[in-house]
Amino acid sequence: MWFCWPYRSVQASVPGVALSLLGKAGRAPAAQESGFAAHQAGVDRLLASYRAIPRDANVRLAKKTSNLFRARAKNTAPGLDVSGLTQVIAVDPQAETADVAGMTTYEDLVAVTLQYGLAPLVVPQLKTITLGGAVTGLGIESTSFRNGLPHESVLEIDILTGAGEIITATPDGEYADLLRGFPNSYGTLGYSTRLKIQLEAVEPYVALRHIRFHELRELETTMAQIIADRSYAGERVDYLDGVVFTADESYLVLGRQTDEPGPVSDYTDMDIFYRSIQHDSKEPKRDRLTISDYLWRWDTDWFWCSRAFGAQHPKIRRFWPKPYRRSSFYWKLIALDHKYHIGDRMEARQGNPPRERVVQDIEVPIERTADFLHWFLREIPIEPIWLCPLRLRDANGPKRPWPLYPLEPDRTYVNIGFWSAVPTTPGQQEGAANRAIEHEVSALDGHKSLYSDSYYAQEEFAGLYYGGDTYAQLKRTYDPDSRLLDLYSKAVQRK
Repeated sequence: MWFCWPYRSVQASVPGVALSLLGKAGRAPAAQESGFAAHQAGVDRLLASYRAIPRDANVRLAKKTSNLFRARAKNTAPGLDVSGLTQVIAVDPQAETADVAGMTTYEDLVAVTLQYGLAPLVVPQLKTITLGGAVTGLGIESTSFRNGLPHESVLEIDILTGAGEIITATPDGEYADLLRGFPNSYGTLGYSTRLKIQLEAVEPYVALRHIRFHELRELETTMAQIIADRSYAGERVDYLDGVVFTADESYLVLGRQTDEPGPVSDYTDMDIFYRSIQHDSKEPKRDRLTISDYLWRWDTDWFWCSRAFGAQHPKIRRFWPKPYRRSSFYWKLIALDHKYHIGDRMEARQGNPPRERVVQDIEVPIERTADFLHWFLREIPIEPIWLCPLRLRDANGPKRPWPLYPLEPDRTYVNIGFWSAVPTTPGQQEGAANRAIEHEVSALDGHKSLYSDSYYAQEEFAGLYYGGDTYAQLKRTYDPDSRLLDLYSKAVQRK
């Protein structure tokens, strides 16, 4: 879900983590008490910073970095101090749960849980995505065909509301309406301070199969069958995503957890993961990674977007500092471009108009995947394209709606991600390519994530993302004085 410039050729100790381990008898040892005490101190600072914000100013987070690609509202008022909310508070390996502060990155969270052979049910692809951000926004990864989305594994969540109160929401408790409305609200209904989430056991390795397709419709059909069977050619499938290079070159990447020892690949050095997928054989190409390297396989090169900075050129890559081969560093480079318009200036020197940023993730029903891909490859000059199937979890108990991003239960969707920029035509409407994508997605009964540029008219947006009267009711209840921006203002309106 992130930005790439169009390609041009060019010549277990975790800082900031206060871990507590619950005892087998359920009694909290001193380390656990210390973890919760440190968390409470962070909450106290958060509340103090809330009270310091003028009542006529919008409440926002005081953070300099973000994984969002839309403009952020300008605000001269102080922001919320979330500096004390970046820790894994406690892990219970017997119950397979974790208490986690809202601003904890998945990088820190996974580094802790893997020590116990556990992982979150869904681990988004980039290390600096926070747990709270994935829940109030939308996260996805290759377990989503069986584990759904990150918010579905939340057992309990503490939320700072716009009214300045911290409430604890559970699926069946007093504030269940806020828990259900929180996903896709992007901080407009409040900010999470603590989340209790389910974990799952994982093995130390992932065995991979890369399956090539020459027809997108065949890929679509095979993907649907794998999801139904949870296997392919008699072998279990625990992870599933894919990459489209062209209409006649696409791949599904199938992963199986294993404890079998053996050699593993390393895509944090000279080799590049997405290039390793490609092959011409009718038989699957096989590979193996450690579980940690698998979970972060896309982060080293920001999927394929590091090529925009020359980081994939062998001569440059050899001297590119390894600590800077990660999405968080590439994001800083993009932020500099946004600030100084470097790309547009370079285009202007060559006599070209500015380029339109097309950084989007959309979902369509699986049976419309090939339809969208054919349209996209014909109309939008961006490649490669990421595919990630998802289904809402069939967890124990009644199926609960998520009204601000309404996916149908028992229906498979495919997330399609594309992150680059396209040429503009003088006189064209602003955001022409993005508007065309929004129209096509709606025509195919799909949805679009709101982390990047959106161009919907207000009435259309409300019909897609407000869940009828749900959003307005939640705003009245939990943000009665409108201290937080509303979702349309935050996600669509030009700043």
